[in-house]
Amino acid sequence: MTRTYPKCAALAFVLSLAWLQSAVAADNQQVFPLFTYRTGPYASVGISIVAGQKDYLDYVNEVEGGVDGVKNSMVECEYSYDLDKGVECFDRYAHGYEGSPIATLVPMSSGVFAAVQQRSNDDKMPTMIPGGGSVTAIDGRFNPYQFSVMFDYWREAQIAVADIAMRLGGEDKLKDQVIVTLYHDSGYGRQTIEPMKTLSEKYGFKDVQIPCAHPCVAQDSAWNQIRNAGANWVFFRGWGAMTPVGIKTAKRTGFPVDHIIGDIWSTSEDDVRPAGDAAVGYTGVNIFPPGTDFELIQNLKKTLYDKGKGDLKDKSRFGTVYYNFGVITSLIYVEMLRTAHQKYGNRPITGEEAQWAYEHLNIDDERLKKIGAVGLMAPLKLTPCNHEGEKIQAKVIQWTGKGWTSTDWIKIDSDFFVPTFQKNSEALAKEQNVKARDVDCKTGL
Repeated sequence: MTRTYPKCAALAFVLSLAWLQSAVAADNQQVFPLFTYRTGPYASVGISIVAGQKDYLDYVNEVEGGVDGVKNSMVECEYSYDLDKGVECFDRYAHGYEGSPIATLVPMSSGVFAAVQQRSNDDKMPTMIPGGGSVTAIDGRFNPYQFSVMFDYWREAQIAVADIAMRLGGEDKLKDQVIVTLYHDSGYGRQTIEPMKTLSEKYGFKDVQIPCAHPCVAQDSAWNQIRNAGANWVFFRGWGAMTPVGIKTAKRTGFPVDHIIGDIWSTSEDDVRPAGDAAVGYTGVNIFPPGTDFELIQNLKKTLYDKGKGDLKDKSRFGTVYYNFGVITSLIYVEMLRTAHQKYGNRPITGEEAQWAYEHLNIDDERLKKIGAVGLMAPLKLTPCNHEGEKIQAKVIQWTGKGWTSTDWIKIDSDFFVPTFQKNSEALAKEQNVKARDVDCKTGL
């Protein structure tokens, strides 16, 4: 269920808020603020994500009566994918909502997630984001309240290189290949410069980095550089309009589209459909597998959309990459609540209680089967030291013009970059004068 409330300074509204506080407590509801961007330059993405988030929470309310009997109650904070507005949304809900506890805030933006890092720890309010957080947030020694779960851009570089190796027939075939990274020239885009350099040194391929300034909608020069570099493969790390423009430019300049491996934020229906036939064969890294054949997605259809419910107005977005991303995000949140209930009882959970629950979260294969999410999500286990997941996996999907084909989960050496992550976390903590928590992380993250 979702509630919206008009702004008003009148006494009647003050009294109504007092009534609301009592009602929420009486109804035993867990309030979950949704950071939405239904408006702004990336609205098409935001609409799909929030629909997936809301639909899963409504589904749990419908079929289970809530999480262990505690109903999900949603309020929206529209921030239009604007950094300052996103931080305002965090501040608005960091200390609860009209007397009711908040368990987690999910910013749905790498920039907002990074901007509230210190706030999150100071306010003891967990922030969680699947696939888009910072590598320093992985280390629970220094960031007890941030959870950058499932994936990071360093491991994304590993997945991209592993996929190329599989297509070539083995890691030894990487030697002397030329892999160009064309990246959005921003903090997000620059995240893979260092890991690609390290991987090139390990495997012997030539690493070429080409930045493209936002919004990067004129790419002829970049693709000329790619051609002149003798590129065999392009690791494409775009955002927004940059991706379909890049696909069309690659096609026009004669670069094989099936030798482009897109970033997770460059691999959705919103990226390939605007490129038309030029996108056929395009591939990309994915941790939010698209499709409607997953048991859980089918259950959402039967429970909500077949009965005239559900948040999507455009039903063609059902089962898309970003819709399923929203579903997975809420699934992780709900499983955290279940973990918290086992320790604290079936009631609304606070931020401090949620922090404990995240650090003891274990969504294993058996649990995924029970939920109906096998293939939709990789297993996820967090610890007090490791706020991302013990085994990092992803798929590579390919656009056919009508839908996606997919590899199975690609597994990598999840420990390969851990010493670097720990070193970077320790350096940042020293710079910020943050002391390590008393947790045993001798075995690494």
